[in-house]
Amino acid sequence: MKAQVLTIDGKEKGSIDLNDAIFAAKWNEDLVHQAFVTFTANIRRPWAHVKDRSEVRGGGKKPWRQKGTGRARHGSSRSPIWIGGGVTHGPSKDRDYSKKINKKMKRAALHAVLSKKLAEGEIKFIDSLNIESGKTKDLSQSLEKLLQGKKITSTLLISTNDNKTLYKAASNLEKIDSTKVTAMNIYELLTHRNVLIDAKAVEEIK
Repeated sequence: MKAQVLTIDGKEKGSIDLNDAIFAAKWNEDLVHQAFVTFTANIRRPWAHVKDRSEVRGGGKKPWRQKGTGRARHGSSRSPIWIGGGVTHGPSKDRDYSKKINKKMKRAALHAVLSKKLAEGEIKFIDSLNIESGKTKDLSQSLEKLLQGKKITSTLLISTNDNKTLYKAASNLEKIDSTKVTAMNIYELLTHRNVLIDAKAVEEIK
């Protein structure tokens, strides 16, 4: 299949051949959901952490003798039933939330998302996403021309691996993110409304 190629200013500039296996794949909602959940689980970091009785400081000495005091027996003030003691079954930073998905399923989900977004007109192919000046102002003006004066919504810029000036120019723009084609993932594709792909990077999509 063929797709139109635009300049970053929104002018037509030829067409590009697309691989049907990547950009005309069938939509599989269950597979896409599984891939999305797996990705978000794998980037999750368990920050919440409480100390259990083995991590609480102090409490090494038996509070009082075992018998003869009239009080309940205790072996350590680090016990969870003591104020200042450890916490039972609390959140731990050592918890692992990661999930697994095989490469074929991950690739098929990515192709399904690319195909759906292309069919819905949310993907545009740009002749070159290179911003020579590396200035945020120049990128912003180009995007406004490309979107024909429409308000800039969440947009993902996918470029070749060596496009450092684009990353610099996009870093200060709200709702605009950029990534290299080899780092493209299903999470970023689904969380951005518009996707602009450098025509030179299409061949690297597998």
